[in-house]
Order: sequence, then C-alpha cells, then structure tokens
Amino acid sequence: MASFKSGDLTLAYDDIPSVGGRGETIVLVHGFATNAEENWRRLGWFGAFERRGTRVLAMDLRGHGRSDKPHDRGLYDAEAMAADILTLMDHLDIGRAVLMGYSLGSRLAAMAATRVPERFSDLILGGVGARLLEPNPIEPGAMTMAEAMRAGDPAAIGDATLRGFRQFAENQGEDRLALAACSEGLAASSVSPTFPALRLPTLIVTGQRDEIAGAPGALAAVIPGAKAVTLPGCDHFTAIPHALFKAAVFDFLDGWEE
Repeated sequence: MASFKSGDLTLAYDDIPSVGGRGETIVLVHGFATNAEENWRRLGWFGAFERRGTRVLAMDLRGHGRSDKPHDRGLYDAEAMAADILTLMDHLDIGRAVLMGYSLGSRLAAMAATRVPERFSDLILGGVGARLLEPNPIEPGAMTMAEAMRAGDPAAIGDATLRGFRQFAENQGEDRLALAACSEGLAASSVSPTFPALRLPTLIVTGQRDEIAGAPGALAAVIPGAKAVTLPGCDHFTAIPHALFKAAVFDFLDGWEE
C-alpha cells in the first residue's frame, strides 16, 4: 500500500502506471462510504484506463478505505478534503492531470478545479446533477446520514437512501463512526464549488434514475461549455460500472463528437 501525509493524517492511494501510454495521468476521487478498490478497481475503471495507456492515481479519502479514519468531524472540512487531491499530486510531483470524481468525489474534484484550474486539463463529474445546486435543509425530525451511520439497528433507519448507504458501508467494512463524523464535517463546511467559475473542459455523467444527483443538464448549464450525458435506466449505484459511462469518458477525452 502506498501512502502520503496530509497534515497529521496518512492517506492511502493506488498508482497504476501506464504501459506504452500517452503520457496522460488521471486522478480518481471516489464517493462517500466506499473506497478506491470498490469504486474504481472492482468496477473496471483501473483496467479500462490501463488499456487506454493512462496512468491512474486513486486515493482513499480521509475516513475511508485504507486511509486514517478519525472520529473528529472537524477533520472533514470540504476544503481540506479537496486539498488532499492536490497534496497527492504534489507528493508524486505531478503538475497537471485529468481529474474525475463520483458523487462526493465529484464535489471535491470541482472544488479543487475551481481553486487551481491550472493543475487540471479536463474535469469529469459523475453521479452529480441539479441537486448539487440546491440547498439541502434537513427537515425537522428527519434522520441525518450521521445518525444513520451511528444507529445501533439498521432496521430503525426509515429512509431507503440512508439505509442503502448504511448497508453499503457495512458491506465494505468501513468505519461507520468515521463516516458519521465525515458526514457532519462536510455538512458544516461553509464552502462549495463555484461552478460558473469553472473554465475547464467538463463532462457530467449521471444515471437517468439517479434521484440523489438529479439531472446532469441543469448542472452542465451553469458550467461554461460543459457537456452532459444521461445513462438510460441507471440509478446512483448502477451508473458507475456501466459500459456507456466509460464510453462517454473516453469519447470526451479523445475529443467530443458533436
């Protein structure tokens, strides 16, 4: 396992070299309650980029996978988590790369790209859409993600989406208390991506049935020149491994065909 230091935390990452490649590097940023192994390797992304001849970097976010998992929500500020992407690139002396995220990873990728756009050639945002532009107030009495992660009995989680994330976290062997702290820290963060400020070639890919993300076209409309792709029949979880997702990404990187 390779690792790097970000502040006092040790974060794990995978570095898959290209074989006879094109000199292109992509940084992959996974979603909430998963890890690089599940989100990218098992679902075929490592292999797809390896066949393309692209070097792949994929870290486990703080609180996830093989990385440190503090239970202090103050260590999960969105700005700090977005900065981890740049710290990894600096650790490996990579000046510029393609940046791709999924769900939470897309939010963090967009934050990194708005702050230092010169470090990225292209931006790919998966599993996000119109919902990212909306405020997300918690209804009075509604269970939060943090409460769902801390719940002693999963049967007590009435919301199907929260119950699904809780089950997924358990299936991956993730630290639920760390995920609860991560959820609270992100919710308390006062900053978010400034999408109209993005000036990178940007692709947004979202499942047609992804109610967590919403439609990708609305998000693409506020990013100058962004392209949106909707994957038919896919929800938030089934979109990630879909062959059409990979095809859309490679078409985008090779030059969009109008």
